[in-house]
Amino acid sequence: MNAYPQGLRVPSPTMKVAVVPHYKLRLQPKQRLSPGKPARYGTLLGPALLLLYWSVLSVTGWLDPRVLPAPWTAITTTIDLIREGRLQDNLAISTWRAMTGLGFGVAVGVTLAFLSGLSLLGGYVIDGLVQIKRGIPILALIPFMILWLGIGEAMKITLIATAVFFPVYINTHNALRAIDIRHVELAETVRLSRWQFVRYVVVPGSLPGFLTGLRFGVTSSWLALVVVEQLNATSGIGYMVTLARNYAQTDVMLVGLVVYALLGFGSDALVRQVERRLLTWRRTLGR
Repeated sequence: MNAYPQGLRVPSPTMKVAVVPHYKLRLQPKQRLSPGKPARYGTLLGPALLLLYWSVLSVTGWLDPRVLPAPWTAITTTIDLIREGRLQDNLAISTWRAMTGLGFGVAVGVTLAFLSGLSLLGGYVIDGLVQIKRGIPILALIPFMILWLGIGEAMKITLIATAVFFPVYINTHNALRAIDIRHVELAETVRLSRWQFVRYVVVPGSLPGFLTGLRFGVTSSWLALVVVEQLNATSGIGYMVTLARNYAQTDVMLVGLVVYALLGFGSDALVRQVERRLLTWRRTLGR
């Protein structure tokens, strides 16, 4: 009985098969598509170039010192402010405000993201309210914050925490909802408990999104700090900059802006370092 279906031509031993020699095959040369091996201090290249351009424009006179002082002027002013004790005192207060607001914002953002991401009812209730609030600018909340909390530290920290909350919540929530359903089914098959499911599936799956939200949250804390320290504040880097603006002290204003920039850059670099440590299992274009 013929094992082949009707209409299928059975190859015979005498049939000739054309074989193309390998040297006639045109293969594309191997291209290097990855960005390359990251340099250890490569992130400092951009700030270094900015400092170089700034110095060159100041030396050549293209940059008016009344508009933007030279880098060495900022250095001498910083030394004077440190000797007077103004810079370190205001910096300590600003750091405390930013870190306190960051802590509250991260805690609330992660908690609500888990409640919303792991429960349909929580998603219906929490996520809808968060999405509505996203359309309201943070600056629009300042008058209400002053009415509700006054103009003291509570209002400042609450406003910073609110600015931190949204990027942390949104990125963590999206990461939770993006967990592969096959991992959930596997956890159900091996009969993991709720705590084991959170530990071995939910936390590793949401960690990349949380760290991305944390990077945005850290930056948002410093941006919100700039705003709140100009609202009837009597201390902080923002207060120092506002006071210098009233007296047209552009060098002190520049020092304040440089401090804000260094704080934002340094905190972001710290979070990125933590991200590299925690996500060593993930291979990406960046490494």
